[in-house]
Amino acid sequence: MKFDPSVAWTKILILANSFIAAIPNILIAALIFALFYHAGRQIRALVRRATESHRRSQSVGLVLGRLSQGVIVLVGALVALTVVFPSFNVSNLISLLGISTVAIGFAFKDIFQNFPAGILLLLAEPFRIGDQIVVKDFEGTVRDIQTRATTIDTYDGRRIVIPNTELFTEAVTVNTAYEKRRCQCEIGVGHSDDPDEAKSVILNAIGDLEGVMTDPAPEAFVVEIAASSITIRIWWWVQPPTRRNVLVVQDCVLIAATKALMENGIDIPFATQTTLFTTILRIWMCVIATAMFSMAGIHLSNSQWRHNALIHFSLSSPPLNT
Repeated sequence: MKFDPSVAWTKILILANSFIAAIPNILIAALIFALFYHAGRQIRALVRRATESHRRSQSVGLVLGRLSQGVIVLVGALVALTVVFPSFNVSNLISLLGISTVAIGFAFKDIFQNFPAGILLLLAEPFRIGDQIVVKDFEGTVRDIQTRATTIDTYDGRRIVIPNTELFTEAVTVNTAYEKRRCQCEIGVGHSDDPDEAKSVILNAIGDLEGVMTDPAPEAFVVEIAASSITIRIWWWVQPPTRRNVLVVQDCVLIAATKALMENGIDIPFATQTTLFTTILRIWMCVIATAMFSMAGIHLSNSQWRHNALIHFSLSSPPLNT
């Protein structure tokens, strides 16, 4: 088949003329879409401003703002397509979606899973923006809750993006869900000390510390009689229950309790462990036995002195406990 360059050139001219003729419609469509997009952003911001004064309604405002913006942008896209392609109508879009539903489902499977989870999280409000949460091995402050994922900032200055499906299906610990939080630590005292006196000393020392709440008041309990100490568990409440405040108050409690126990002569023992090196001890016994035989003028062969030395010490010395 012979190639005719004139036919190809004619088609190129037709396409170019069609594009030039469609430029005004494209510009109008772009302007329409930009107006709808701007209107969607303004409505989203308006909804957020209307709800940000009410803490309980902030998440609902996020949901309504994002949904309203999405609907307006979608309507703007349809209007823009109608301007560019006058023959385009909604039935064409439905037919196109019907053909490509399977492909879209596979391509955006994660988005379709995370979007409903994000909506439910925003509506149910198990946690809010600004709360400090723990999810699996991640802990930090919630900075943003989007329809696809939630962003948290860790305490060491990192940002973590967690898909909403994980937050919806996994256990989430909200450390700042309430206005106050109970903290605890354990400290050991000697067996010869009076545990009631030790508890009284600890409670008197931490009761007036800044950051330790007086209602509920601190408490102390004996929880274990260990091998080297009597373990006392201390409870106290802090407000607000932020990570930094918890650590600062815990530092003050431990220092105050330790100083008070030492000033009142109450022992804080360390764990002890006894280790018997029986093999090394037996070798030294053989060496000493050999020296004793040599001093006595007894000369034995290698096998004889080992045998006699072991018999001598096994008979003259008490058995070693391993």
